[in-house]
Amino acid sequence: MSVTNLKLPQEAAQRPVARVIAFTRATKPGGSRRLPAALATALTNLVPLVVTLSFILVAWQVICSAPDSSLPAPTRVLEESWELIAHPFYVGQGVDQGLFWHISASLQRVAIGYALAAVVGIALGALVGQSALAMRGLDPIFQVLRTVPPLAWLPLSLAAFQDGTPSAIFVIFITAIWPIIINTAVGIRNIPQDYQNVAKVLRLNAFEYFGKIMLPAAAPYIFTGLRIGIGLSWLAIVAAEMLIGGVGIGFFIWDAWNSSLISDIIVALIYVGIVGFLLDRLIALIGRVVTRGTATA
Repeated sequence: MSVTNLKLPQEAAQRPVARVIAFTRATKPGGSRRLPAALATALTNLVPLVVTLSFILVAWQVICSAPDSSLPAPTRVLEESWELIAHPFYVGQGVDQGLFWHISASLQRVAIGYALAAVVGIALGALVGQSALAMRGLDPIFQVLRTVPPLAWLPLSLAAFQDGTPSAIFVIFITAIWPIIINTAVGIRNIPQDYQNVAKVLRLNAFEYFGKIMLPAAAPYIFTGLRIGIGLSWLAIVAAEMLIGGVGIGFFIWDAWNSSLISDIIVALIYVGIVGFLLDRLIALIGRVVTRGTATA
């Protein structure tokens, strides 16, 4: 029998065609090759960070390994503070707690003060941005008060509340409110005239205009102020807790300094930086969702 007379089964004959079709689909944009592309993008963003951190750690190790260095090297930090790192959920007596509980206490204070600042700040910002009379009466006062350092308010709040926790919350509130007010007012003043004309045509009342026109149009500005406010809040609570005492990451750092535990301070500062970064990313994510991507990340 000649080769030309051989007949392949239909299934076998279609097998190469199926392979070609599968390969074509895999190479199309949006196909299964998207995963390697995403992986390549992640590696592109991750490699510079890893290289930078490695350089910092090596430089830190070299500089602080000298016998006369007053700061510990990374290896020494791990050695001296391993118990602190390995047991963040440790529960002891009084202020003898793991880092998780110190950070949790600080976050609770920040959450209360920041939430109050967000509500009051957006309301006052909308008032100042919409009313020329309110702007002339309140804006100069806001500009003066926002220049007062956050810790300068602490003695006054301690005198008023006679307790450390509400005093710290007030410091958070007074620290975070100014960027929220200012950015909200700027956003309100930059609402396009066309939006205001539409509101007049639809005969929206004040509450409808606030909810359907004002807030959506000014949302990118508002979330810019909220992001600045959360960063300032986290900075302020660490400083305030150094003075009010009790459970909190600020007091933990101050107590470690009094006990000459420099390695513990370094570990706590790393935690503070990571938590601050995550708070900023959280507000940025909420801003992107609420504004449908118009708020910058």
